[in-house]
Amino acid sequence: MRIYTRTGDGGETGVIGGRVLKDDIRVEAYGTIDEVNAFIGEAIARMDPRKYEDVIRDLTEIQHELFDAGADLAQAGKKRTYRVTDERVKRLEQWIDRYDAETPEIRHFVLPGGSAVAAALHVARVLTRRAERRVVTLCRQQETNEAVRRYLNRLSDFFFVLARVANAREGVPDVEYKRGGQVFR
Repeated sequence: MRIYTRTGDGGETGVIGGRVLKDDIRVEAYGTIDEVNAFIGEAIARMDPRKYEDVIRDLTEIQHELFDAGADLAQAGKKRTYRVTDERVKRLEQWIDRYDAETPEIRHFVLPGGSAVAAALHVARVLTRRAERRVVTLCRQQETNEAVRRYLNRLSDFFFVLARVANAREGVPDVEYKRGGQVFR
């Protein structure tokens, strides 16, 4: 199979149902989700498999689900069966609760950083927020799978908790924002 097709040289790309410009909101949305997926790979590459076996397993599942989310968004405006469902959102909530039990109590906002793994997970978190913003715009403009928006919202929370878990497992304290008062009680 040849990797290059030359069909996108004019600034268009293929989506389910036809061709659109590469800066179409639909392409922006699933393209940003692809960025998230790449940074998940970066985070996994930094993890010691013995220390992070459970996290790697869950993140790999999320990588597959992000491909599903991209497929759902690539058919925006079409009546199809979607892959990302609210059951996946609920499962993320369960994972958040399970992993959060490993972290120390939080009283201040947390700055991105600490260990290398945590820093990579924070990058995935902020990219997920950007993807969510792109999906919000898409949902306003076209009919699409709104469960993807909810999934991304929860996923950014999941990355925040995982970054704190990484710091805890590495024995590195979270970097607290010190210029504000205590915000969590």
